[in-house]
Amino acid sequence: MNPHPSTEAQDRPARLTVGVVGAGRVGPALAAALQLAGHRPVAVSGVSDASVRRAAEMLPGVPLVTPGEVLARADLVLLTVPDDALADLVAGLVETGAVRPGQLLVHTSGRFGTAVLEPATRAGALPLALHPAMTFTGTSVDVQRLAGCPFGVTAPQELRMAAEALVIEMGGEPEWIAESARPLYHAALAIGANYLVTLVAQAMELLQKAGVQAPDRMLGPLLGAALDNALRSGDAALTGPVARGDAGTVAAHVAELRTHAPQALAGYLAMARTTADRALAHGLLKPELAEELLDVLAGPAPDSGTGPGARPGEQGSPDDSGGTDGPGGTDGTGGAEGQQPEAADHPTGEPPATSPKSTGPKSTGPKSTSPKSTSPKSTGPTGTGPKSAAGPTAPEGSDSPADSASPDDSTSPDDPASPDHGPHGGGS
Repeated sequence: MNPHPSTEAQDRPARLTVGVVGAGRVGPALAAALQLAGHRPVAVSGVSDASVRRAAEMLPGVPLVTPGEVLARADLVLLTVPDDALADLVAGLVETGAVRPGQLLVHTSGRFGTAVLEPATRAGALPLALHPAMTFTGTSVDVQRLAGCPFGVTAPQELRMAAEALVIEMGGEPEWIAESARPLYHAALAIGANYLVTLVAQAMELLQKAGVQAPDRMLGPLLGAALDNALRSGDAALTGPVARGDAGTVAAHVAELRTHAPQALAGYLAMARTTADRALAHGLLKPELAEELLDVLAGPAPDSGTGPGARPGEQGSPDDSGGTDGPGGTDGTGGAEGQQPEAADHPTGEPPATSPKSTGPKSTGPKSTSPKSTSPKSTGPTGTGPKSAAGPTAPEGSDSPADSASPDDSTSPDDPASPDHGPHGGGS
């Protein structure tokens, strides 16, 4: 952990009793990290068998009680539930008189700042938004991974010092996010983490169709180098046929996907258009080569089966927190943990019985005469899980902060099909 002048001993919060509402994958990990820093977990709430088991493994000896009882016992309460359930949970806790003046209420959603805690703030609580930009597995390895983990932090000015101290005590690195910038911050994590998982999973499926026996081993070195180059150089790291303007190669890709993997074509076209726009803007793609390339990319993609009227790039995003949150969350990103079931990462429907007739790899659509983007307008991530009712029983925690994004992916709110979940996360 990096030393910070504002977190000297006299500025750190006193040792606190800690409670967790929502024993998904994030809450118990953060409570365990706070325990290592000297704070004392005293209560946790959870409903499903997975939550009960997770709480027992990561917070042994800590009693499992109702959300109201968690608030009655704890000075610091972690509200680690899915993004879309958070507002109702807070309202329900306030209505039942569970919130005490001077109590620290911390949520881990990537999407929200402290405004979502306003009802509790009016009741005298001290609001903090601490979103770990990491995906969580729901095991003790998460506590170790918190070392150096960035946290998206939003807090009132008078609580910034306390927020920073708590993040650093958990091993994290605080990054201040303005209240108004939280949705954009969370969207960025969802694009980076949640959709990376979708892209990688889809690439592995296509390699399997092509006969590759170990697609993970083939992609590992390539993706590792690409990620490192992108983080170091941004758009300057763009490579491949789109950035080069190889319209013939891209047309061959489109034809093959239309024939053998139509469910992957919408995503390919959307990412290719975005890549072409960025390559043009940064001088990597020559304008004289862009015209034919954009012509190829202008053609319609087959219906992916995600719903009536669905267009490439307009499908709902999977999201947590993460989260991540986060990552994120993020659930996601989301960010919370054990997040509610999200929109699928891959198109869920079968291709239509009669897909649009193609006259060849080259599109017959309108010819582009400028490098202006032709990518479809995004509708932004929206939560798809059932709305949670506030009150004595709280919704389960979200899986990943980036996730909420995360992020994202579970077969039930806090019992994912696979405990070792990929980047959400969120998140996030």
